[in-house]
Amino acid sequence: MIYQSYLETSIGFLRLLSNGKQLYHVQFQEHSGPEDPDQITEWTKTQLTEYFNGNRTSFNIPLLLDGSEFESRVWSALQQIPYGTTTSYKVLAQQIAHPKAMQAVGSANGRNPIAVIVPCHRVIGHDGDLKGYAGGIERKKWLLKHESSLLI
Repeated sequence: MIYQSYLETSIGFLRLLSNGKQLYHVQFQEHSGPEDPDQITEWTKTQLTEYFNGNRTSFNIPLLLDGSEFESRVWSALQQIPYGTTTSYKVLAQQIAHPKAMQAVGSANGRNPIAVIVPCHRVIGHDGDLKGYAGGIERKKWLLKHESSLLI
């Protein structure tokens, strides 16, 4: 069974999907839709609301990250980036023992199925450039400012 909820944030709606045991999808959308919530999506809404209100810096929601072995390594590394900090695609590639795979790391980052909670927004270019973000550069900039890791 698929359970679905939406959370309205100051930077758009987030669509949340759960299989009843684990959260497997959080993505930005321009509008909400019909809801069929469960305990996982409601718990996620609570934690994300606390995050957006500035009262939470980490999440403890059971996640299902279904991807290739390489994507899984990237997504696992993303979860180790502390709140309020950034890293580069180059450093992330080195951390997962693929130092020349910066572009592949960027692609895996872009396929991250769980926005905000798996913090792909914390990855920037080695020159400090924000680069791409599946949710849009303005949202990435907002999230980094929210976490005080971008001071522009």
